[in-house]
Amino acid sequence: MSITCKFGGSSLADAERIRTAEKIIRANPERRFIVPSAPGKRFPEDKKITDLLYAWHNLARQDLDVALPADLIAERFAGLAKDLGLAFNVRDHLDEIARQAKQFEQPDFMASRGEYLNGRLLAELLNATFIDPAECIRFDDEGQLEPVTYDLLGQRLCGPGLFVIPGFYGTLPDGRVKTFSRGGSDVTGAIVARAAKSELYENWTDVSGFRMADPSVVPHAKRIEYITYQELRELAYMGASVLHDEAIFPVREPGIPINIRNTKDPDNPGTMIVRKREARHPVCGIAGHKGFTMISIEKALMNKERGFGRRVLSVLEEHGVSFEHMPTGIDNVSIIVKDRELANHGPAILRGIERTCEPDRVTLTPGLALIATVGQGMNHHIGVAGRLCTALAEARVNLRVINQGASEMNIIIGVEENDLEKAVRAIYDVFESWE
Repeated sequence: MSITCKFGGSSLADAERIRTAEKIIRANPERRFIVPSAPGKRFPEDKKITDLLYAWHNLARQDLDVALPADLIAERFAGLAKDLGLAFNVRDHLDEIARQAKQFEQPDFMASRGEYLNGRLLAELLNATFIDPAECIRFDDEGQLEPVTYDLLGQRLCGPGLFVIPGFYGTLPDGRVKTFSRGGSDVTGAIVARAAKSELYENWTDVSGFRMADPSVVPHAKRIEYITYQELRELAYMGASVLHDEAIFPVREPGIPINIRNTKDPDNPGTMIVRKREARHPVCGIAGHKGFTMISIEKALMNKERGFGRRVLSVLEEHGVSFEHMPTGIDNVSIIVKDRELANHGPAILRGIERTCEPDRVTLTPGLALIATVGQGMNHHIGVAGRLCTALAEARVNLRVINQGASEMNIIIGVEENDLEKAVRAIYDVFESWE
């Protein structure tokens, strides 16, 4: 058996935390494939290495002095090396980075160097084989992961001992470095787990797994012991952000479980993300966020008019706006979109709907929050929606939208933004104690 371990930036922010990560790795000989992020913040006012690298890139493009961010990065890694007792010459690495950076217009190369340097440092500490993702994680011209990655990387991960593979980046067909979106080391960890044929992917961070609701809203929210890939996708879509939502895709097909663990509390079992689980409880988790507007369209005999929905959606497509949900009635349809997508196109979209669909009335309802109540056990329990609506009514929350997904795994509701936290607490309270 082998285990792939990804350590987040908060778990590698200073020498003490790196030593803790080393202790975790060496505690189990099956932990052989190590994916580090760039060092995170040591304290609230600290600068993230990745942010300093972006600053370096921006200054260099304007032919301005890059000494400040470069010196801060050098100081940080030199300090880590000294505290760890390593002969790590960060200045040589930074000189090489500065030389290579001149050939790249996009910031991805510079942004990836925090993971690269931390990977080099960690490989030296662990006496591990270092593998540069630029040599084996491949993207196509559209920035999508190439399947050949798993073969290329798998060939490099053969043999005894430990391997360190920095997170966050790979290369495009022309050799340019391409990064994942922020938090993308989670995705690299999943890719490595699949390429190495690991039986488990441990994602070490600063929380002990997922909670049934956001602990900043429900401080006593229960830890989720098991959650499926699909349930997690539903919650991540609504803002649950412990794990990068794209990290599920590489491991879902081979069925490799992901274990979210806490480096500060390594004995805590955390949350296990699996393909299937026993659903004894109807609700797994609740997540929501603000920033939505509802476009309501009314027209008599809409249901008799062929192509009405298609024409509505074509107006959104024309302006590059995607929709989140589309609850419908006999003579009305509502489209929920993100405020930031509507910001520059609202008036034009309304005019387009008036022109294309000739409705009786079109109205905008801004200031909405969406909440997802998720659980694969929903379709086996009677009264889930009823209890949810009753809980909201008793909490004096006005329900503006309700929509159950086709998978019968989630119920999406829309409430006023000011009622978001009250609604989440009410839903949690009714389902946390479900027997």
